[in-house]
Amino acid sequence: MTSLTTTDPEFGPARIAAIAAAIACVAVVGIGLSLSIPLLSLEMERMGLSNTWIGINTAVAGVASIVVLPFVPRVAAQLGVMPLLLGAIAVAALALVGFRAVYDFAWWFPLRFVFSAALGVLFVLSEFWINQAAPPARRGLVMGVYATVLALGFAIGPGLLRVLGTTGWAPYLAGAALFCAGALPLAMARGLSPEIPHKGGRGFLGYLRVAPSATLAALIYGAVETGGFAILPIYGLRLGLNAEQAAGLVSLAALGNVLFQIPVGLLADKVDKRRLLLAAAFLGAAGAAALPLGADDPRLLAVILFVWGGIAGTLYTVGLAHLGARFDGAALAGANAAFLVLYNIGLVLGPPLVGGGMDLASPHGFAWSLALLFVAYLAVVGGRMIRAAP
Repeated sequence: MTSLTTTDPEFGPARIAAIAAAIACVAVVGIGLSLSIPLLSLEMERMGLSNTWIGINTAVAGVASIVVLPFVPRVAAQLGVMPLLLGAIAVAALALVGFRAVYDFAWWFPLRFVFSAALGVLFVLSEFWINQAAPPARRGLVMGVYATVLALGFAIGPGLLRVLGTTGWAPYLAGAALFCAGALPLAMARGLSPEIPHKGGRGFLGYLRVAPSATLAALIYGAVETGGFAILPIYGLRLGLNAEQAAGLVSLAALGNVLFQIPVGLLADKVDKRRLLLAAAFLGAAGAAALPLGADDPRLLAVILFVWGGIAGTLYTVGLAHLGARFDGAALAGANAAFLVLYNIGLVLGPPLVGGGMDLASPHGFAWSLALLFVAYLAVVGGRMIRAAP
C-alpha cells in the first residue's frame, strides 16, 4: 500500500488526492445529516406522530454515534480504512433509500441507528485521514478547508429539499446518488488511505485526560451549535422579530461559521493552537454576552451573530488541528473517535441547557447560557496552560 511520508511535497499530487478523498467523505456526512434530519421529521409529522416521538427518533442518531464510534479505530485496523469507508457509504445510501421503502415508523428506529452509525464511521475516518494527510506546517489551513466543506455540505441538504420537495422518492434517491458520488474521490485515492496500527491507542478517558483542550472543544462546539441554532429563532421571536427574520438569524451565524474557517486555520499554522483556542473561548463568551446589546437594533444583532457564529465554529477546526499535532497512528484514530463522541454528547446536552437558560431568564438567558458554556471551556484551557507554564 502506498502511503504519504514526511518527505512528500506539501501539496503534491498524492497528498492532494488523499486530502480530496477525506474531504469528499465529510461532504457526504454534511449532506446526509442536513438532508435526512428535516426530511424525516416532516415525514413523521405526516404520519401523525407527536413532537415527542419525532424527537425520540431523531435522538437515536446521537445514541448511535456515542455507541459505535469508540469501536471504529479497532474495526478499521482489522478491515482497512478504505474498505470501511466504501462500506459505510454503501450502507448510508441503502439506509436512506430504506426509509422510503419501509415506510413504517417502528422500522425507522433501527434504520436511523444504522444510517447514523454509517455516517459516524465516515466522520471518524475522514478526520483521521485528513489529519494524517495534512502537511504538519499547513494542518490548520487544511482543517479550515475541511470544516468549510462540512459547513457547505450542511447547506446542500436543505437546498435539495427546496428543489426536489419533501415527498416521494426524489429526495431519497438524490441523497443516495450524492453519497455514491462521494466514493469517486476515494477510488482516485486508492492506495493512499492510511493504515491504523493494531496497538497504540488509549481509552476514551485517556484522551480526555491527556488532551482536554482539544477534545473538550468538540463538546462545547456541539453544545453551542445545536443549542444555539435550535433556540436562536425562538430568541429572535422573543425580541419581537417576525418568523422570517428570526429564521434568518440562523443563516447569519452559519455564514460566519463558513467564512471564518480558512482564515482561522491559516492563523492556527502560525500560533500556538492552545492560545488560539483560549482566544476563541474568550471571544465566544464575549460575543454571546453581547447579544442582548442588539435586542433593539437588528443590524447590530446581525453583525454580532455573524462574528460570533464564525468564532464559535473555529473551536472545531482548531481543536481538530490540535489533535493532529498531538497524536498519530492508532492514537490519532482513537483521539478522533473520542473527539466525535464528545461532539455528539454536546449535541444532546446543548438544546436543553440553552433552552432551559432562556426559560429561567427570558429572553436573554439564551445569550447568558451560551456565554457560560464558553466560560467553562475557557477555565479548562486557561487552567491547562497555567499548569504547563514553566
